[in-house]
Amino acid sequence: MTHPRTLIRGGLVVTATDEIHADVLIEDGRIAALAAHASSAADAWTADRTIDATGKYVIPGGVDAHTHMELPFGGTAASDTFETGTRAAAWGGTTTIVDFAVQSVGRALREGLDAWYAKADGKCAVDYAFHMILSDVNESSLKEMDLLVAEGITSFKLFMAYPGVFYSDDGKILRAMQQSSRNGGLIMMHAENGIAIDVLVEQALAEGRTDPRYHGEVRKVLLEAEATHRAIQLARVADAPLYVVHVSAEEAVAEIAAARDKGLNVFGETCPQYLFLSTDNLAEPGFEGAKYVCSTPLRPREHQAALWRGLRTNDLQVVSTDHCPFCFSGQKELGRGDFSKIPNGLPGVENRMDLLHQAVVDGHITRRRWIEIACAAPARMFGLYPKKGTIAPGADADVVIYDPHAEQTISAETHHMNVDYSAYEGKRVTGQVETVLSRGELVIDNRKFTGRAGHGIYTPRSTCQNLN
Repeated sequence: MTHPRTLIRGGLVVTATDEIHADVLIEDGRIAALAAHASSAADAWTADRTIDATGKYVIPGGVDAHTHMELPFGGTAASDTFETGTRAAAWGGTTTIVDFAVQSVGRALREGLDAWYAKADGKCAVDYAFHMILSDVNESSLKEMDLLVAEGITSFKLFMAYPGVFYSDDGKILRAMQQSSRNGGLIMMHAENGIAIDVLVEQALAEGRTDPRYHGEVRKVLLEAEATHRAIQLARVADAPLYVVHVSAEEAVAEIAAARDKGLNVFGETCPQYLFLSTDNLAEPGFEGAKYVCSTPLRPREHQAALWRGLRTNDLQVVSTDHCPFCFSGQKELGRGDFSKIPNGLPGVENRMDLLHQAVVDGHITRRRWIEIACAAPARMFGLYPKKGTIAPGADADVVIYDPHAEQTISAETHHMNVDYSAYEGKRVTGQVETVLSRGELVIDNRKFTGRAGHGIYTPRSTCQNLN
């Protein structure tokens, strides 16, 4: 397939390291060159298609390293397919997702991985890769980890939560970490003490505390902090790197910061919901709080300052969405009268880049840090850099023209995710995606979707590029 030679003129190119007024030349789906505006080099360029980015930012496509399209959970499944979810990602300026293939207990990793390949193949509007969820650590799955790393599936998620579903005990976690220490893989950890949480859930329900807000109350901050601490110590014993997913609490950030201060390969991710939402949402009247049920849960508002600080100091490196949408009608409602039956997850793949730009406007982070935590750091963390996550010669031409002055109101009425509510309904933000190229192909052109299912391709990954 021949790609039109594309020239992006007049914009401010923002990467994790630089902000430069430059024109960008794209050839054969890759960034061919950058040159200063009106320089003799830029003036000499010709192209089949010229995009005027005057007054706009030219940024790398976002890399969302934590999504769950079509994830089976609690008797239902996430409402976004790979087709609808990646289309929504494109609308939000994200051009690569890393989703989670799931191993079923008693089954091979390969079987789970093949099922996810089949779900995504030919469906995606943007590029995609996979992590592997390890639900059953045993001799054979440990051996399979090595084969997956060789195939470009270089990260493995384990759960200290959800006994009877995804849960692994400390011995299994240690063995998986030892294996990843040998094969170069990265262990991703859902750090909550699920055994203790289940006791608190049972007690709350027995006492008639069944509303959505109790989901947050039983999943205690201390049980996230304790599990984070334990995961870090197990990783130290195994001499393995560790990536803690969806960090939501100040005390958990402190555990990660303490480990990093020792020079350990410990990393942390947070999500927009923990930066912008709180237990106030879980406590909304009636059953409205169910919309905000996710795990780790939303925390009291005072935790947000610690998360922003962690992002500024690099104690937290990545903002992903943990996009796992369930419709309020018919799915979240499964938990009426019993908060423990509310499917866990929020929609967000379309909102991440805009919410983080709002954080720039609000003074929480700089423009370059926005690109670092949303594009470059996840690409490096999961072995996709510099193919993804930056604008530099040789990189894939995953490029977003971003209007930093446009104003929009986030709403389910206008979003493209396949879910009947927005977690950020009515929130006004400054900044909007205008045009998106994926490997040089226009997928959003002046706020119109011009992409197609099947444009997105599976992208194998190298190992983590952040290790000491």
